[in-house]
Amino acid sequence: MAVPKRKHSNHRTGIRRAHGAKKAIQVSDCPKCNTPKPSHVVCPNCGYYMGRTVVEIES
Repeated sequence: MAVPKRKHSNHRTGIRRAHGAKKAIQVSDCPKCNTPKPSHVVCPNCGYYMGRTVVEIES
C-alpha cells in the first residue's frame, strides 16, 4: 500500500490547490434582446441562439 513517507507542508498543499478556486461564469449580451446570458447557452429571455430562434418563449 502506498503511504507518504513525510507530511506535505502547507506551502506545497497551497501550491497544489492554487488552481482549484471557483470562477464566475462568463456572461455575454444576447445580440437580439441585449439581456445578459451565459456564453454558448440559449437566451432565456427570447430563445435566440446562433442566429436563429431555437426555443419558442410564451409571453
